[in-house]
Amino acid sequence: MTTQSPELLTFGETMALFMPQEEYRSIENASTLEQSFGGAESNVAIGAARLGCSVGWFGALGDDPFGRFILKRVRGEGVDVSRARLVPEAATGMMFRERIAGKLAVHYYRKHSAASRMTPADLDLDYIRGCKILHITGITPALSESSRETVLAAVAAAKEAGVLISFDPNLRLKLWSIEEARRVVLPLAEQADYFLPGWDELRLLYDTGDFDVVKAKLSELKAVSIIKGVGDTTVVLEEGKAVEIPFYPADQVVDTVGAGDGFCAGFLTGLLKGMRPIEAVRLGSITGSLVVQMRGDWEALPDWTTANSRLSDKGWVER
Repeated sequence: MTTQSPELLTFGETMALFMPQEEYRSIENASTLEQSFGGAESNVAIGAARLGCSVGWFGALGDDPFGRFILKRVRGEGVDVSRARLVPEAATGMMFRERIAGKLAVHYYRKHSAASRMTPADLDLDYIRGCKILHITGITPALSESSRETVLAAVAAAKEAGVLISFDPNLRLKLWSIEEARRVVLPLAEQADYFLPGWDELRLLYDTGDFDVVKAKLSELKAVSIIKGVGDTTVVLEEGKAVEIPFYPADQVVDTVGAGDGFCAGFLTGLLKGMRPIEAVRLGSITGSLVVQMRGDWEALPDWTTANSRLSDKGWVER
């Protein structure tokens, strides 16, 4: 087991993923399913590793064929998984994805999954204290009360050691109500150094579509807020000043799943490479735009050579 902490750490639930091999068939009518995996945090970890970051992901997986498959593949992407666990008494969560009448449908089988049983006792606190950025999402605290306590314990350990906190709310209202989400997500945003919500999420969290009202609320946070999807831009809100960064154009859109995770991977990599938040958003926009051009959660995440070659494109500028 490695003793040195990576620069970037993240943790949460990663699930086995199955999709019809023939993309436009429903699961009900498919003869074969393609196996992969997905999870917001492991997607970010793989993306950052491909961009050249030192990164670790941990979580609990079932000690079953799916958990072992996931662990091997994430490790194979250059991510440190030394603190991930295979749990014999619980299963790996699964999700099945299909398109019905052109719309994405996802069926989850995650109740009582290994990840939902995480507790603060599972954390290696020294490992967390030794990184530079801890990235969390709102999915993990929505899984169970013990998972929520685990997130809070990890954040407390990180802040005690001066580790920066990156927080993507990643609202999943199939897991909890918006009222419950607000009680957890908004206090976490107050502890973050980088808050990465989508505009649609902010409208739900603050119960308003008035951008000026939301901007005023975000300006009360200590975090640099990165608001994704304000029209066709990402808004960087830092010290009360808002800067709009247009989306990097995608040549084609095949599958939008994982775009936000790709953005986070690029943004966090940019920060770790010494970029200002605005420059890091540009890198995040590039990685997000490349993710949507291939099917799957993480398969299209670019390497550093590919992403960096596009940073010199001056066709999109801040406004």
